[in-house]
Amino acid sequence: MTVTVRFAPSPTGRIHIGNARTALFNWLFALNNKGRFIQRFDDTDIARSKQEFADAILYDLHWLGIFPDVTDYQSRRFEVYDAAVERLKAAGVLYACYETPEELDLRRKVRRTRGLPPVYGREALALTTEQVAEYQADGRRPHWRFLLPNFSSDPRQPERTEIHWDDLVRGEETVDLASLSDPVLVREDGTYLYTLPSVVDDIEMGVSHVIRGDDHVTNTGVQIALFKALGAEPPVFGHHNLLTTVSGEGLSKRTGALSIESLREDGIEPMAVASLAVLVGTSENVAAAHDLTQLAGHFDPAATSKSSSKFDPAELFVLNRVLLQRMPFDEARDRLMVLGISGEHAEPFWLAVRGNIDRLADAVAWWRVLREGPQEKPEFSDDDRDFLHQALDLLPEEPWNGTVWKDWTGKIREATGRKGKALFMPLRLALTGLPSGPELADLLPLMGREGTMARRP
Repeated sequence: MTVTVRFAPSPTGRIHIGNARTALFNWLFALNNKGRFIQRFDDTDIARSKQEFADAILYDLHWLGIFPDVTDYQSRRFEVYDAAVERLKAAGVLYACYETPEELDLRRKVRRTRGLPPVYGREALALTTEQVAEYQADGRRPHWRFLLPNFSSDPRQPERTEIHWDDLVRGEETVDLASLSDPVLVREDGTYLYTLPSVVDDIEMGVSHVIRGDDHVTNTGVQIALFKALGAEPPVFGHHNLLTTVSGEGLSKRTGALSIESLREDGIEPMAVASLAVLVGTSENVAAAHDLTQLAGHFDPAATSKSSSKFDPAELFVLNRVLLQRMPFDEARDRLMVLGISGEHAEPFWLAVRGNIDRLADAVAWWRVLREGPQEKPEFSDDDRDFLHQALDLLPEEPWNGTVWKDWTGKIREATGRKGKALFMPLRLALTGLPSGPELADLLPLMGREGTMARRP
């Protein structure tokens, strides 16, 4: 059996870090098992689903390094769902209901006052032909519910019926079908809710493992029953913990909280996002992986905590800095060229500054310092200005080699008696305009003698 997984968001907004966690869990599981990854858009909600969001989701996935084997859309598969509905009707497990939302809400309140769980009481099963005709004459259209197999003989007398599965993430899980309402599969207007298309597609597409957030645990009990009603063996299920904001709030595509787009625009590297999204809330140490193949080596779904995990964007910058510090020039070259950083000095420049930036784009500021000098002229005391004039008079003639900084500062120390911070800080401020940054031993050869002398205060 080929391991086949799927990522199935609704294209109703930009995906956030929590959605990316699910996509990455599936991708890494497929990677570790030489499997297939299906990108499926659950876009049966025609009013809210938009192609522009689907395209944006694909772009975000590609940016993260996820390239689906197959891409499909539920909105193009209604005939398949229609056929499944007819099969369920023929089997007597899909029944018509005519209650309005207000009537259903009233029944739930009545059940609560009686100390009963607020589940649907299957009143529609007792409707007579005359009652159905009356509803239809009044213009009511039915919604359709799936009859859960939680009774012996009388559907109006549900009994505890446990659905068990060995969860890929959480271990042994149990859902009691008697505690649930029969789910609505088809709305009054004939459109489908999430459950039926999801199960039908998983069957048709040969999905072997469903890995998703643990907010779907209860749904899984219902879906396993629906798989069996359609004559199919359920896939293996895994439910990972959810991510929240630092303040504990849930994430939403509608609000754009921690969207992949916003993280990308903020200059975060894709592997910083992937590493934190996958490893936070697991027993693995959160460390920056170079690529998804390396990350897959640290991925174990069973190592995931059962409680939700807070996602702190500040941790992304820690990982970002590590990735940039390790990034070879060949990997950065094209991106630096887009930023205007090119030529013979580009590689030594990158090697000099990569350890001092939070984002790759921050290199631009140092490139300007190198090419143009300090962007803001620093103020010096008279003593420091005299010191700098004396120091620059001692600047060695070219050609320079890798020891020019050491040779120059040695001469300065000998001539002025200054050492430590009193020697190096005025030089750093004069050359870069900033109190900290890359090693001046690396920058000085890139400035050249003429460029260095031009910084005389």
